Amino acid sequence: MKKFSALFFVLLMLISKAFADDLRFVQVTDVRHKADCENNTLAKTIQDINKQKNVEFVVFTGDNINHPTKSDLESFITEAKKLNCPFYVVIGDHDVNKHKELGKAQYIKTIRKQVRKYDPETPSYSFEKKGVRFIVADGAKEVIPSSTGYYKDDVLTWLDTELSLYPDKNVIILQHFPIIPPSKRESYYTFKPENYMKVLAKHKNVKAVITGHFGVNNEQEVNGILHISTAPAPSYRIIDIMDYETSNPTIWAQLKDVK
Repeated sequence: MKKFSALFFVLLMLISKAFADDLRFVQVTDVRHKADCENNTLAKTIQDINKQKNVEFVVFTGDNINHPTKSDLESFITEAKKLNCPFYVVIGDHDVNKHKELGKAQYIKTIRKQVRKYDPETPSYSFEKKGVRFIVADGAKEVIPSSTGYYKDDVLTWLDTELSLYPDKNVIILQHFPIIPPSKRESYYTFKPENYMKVLAKHKNVKAVITGHFGVNNEQEVNGILHISTAPAPSYRIIDIMDYETSNPTIWAQLKDVK
């Protein structure tokens, strides 16, 4: 009995160490936060995320606010700063409108002003955690916003260059608009996704593309790349990348519902 207990304890220690060595992050999407909302979905979601262990960072994958106003954005930032870990932001179709209060430059400038250690200076950017490269690709339109995503030629050229810089690293792409539709919703489709797919076809380092926008949970593998779509907050994804130092990592995406 003592030998069994000792073996069980060792097994638990090994499992705990394995999870501690994984790269874990959280995706929250389509919060559509409002400064004057009575039911603060974002606050409830953040409180739940803060209970999770070993979260390296949180990424908000677009439609973070309901309307492109400074008041909604500033309220969103105030809540996001309550996270126990760093956070990153992707821009969605609800977030910006250059003819109103918020264009993309003002959006990012507002975040950087209020979050001292927020590094991204542009809508598309990349960062690294534990040797894994994360790339944020911007597909939002700020002049005439719409529910149709559009990854412009300059964004795709930049993406191609970024992927070329890290041929030996595992890459995870974070964006608002899916390029592989997770459900049938024609007005939400991305414009000319084949151009984006041509870029991906040139590289072997992309392991996953993680998105929101469609309001559904879906996972599908296309040409060796896992495409993950997540439903709106208060649901969120806990994503673990296991064996992240190898060329064939395991990606485990579990959905968490906040009650």
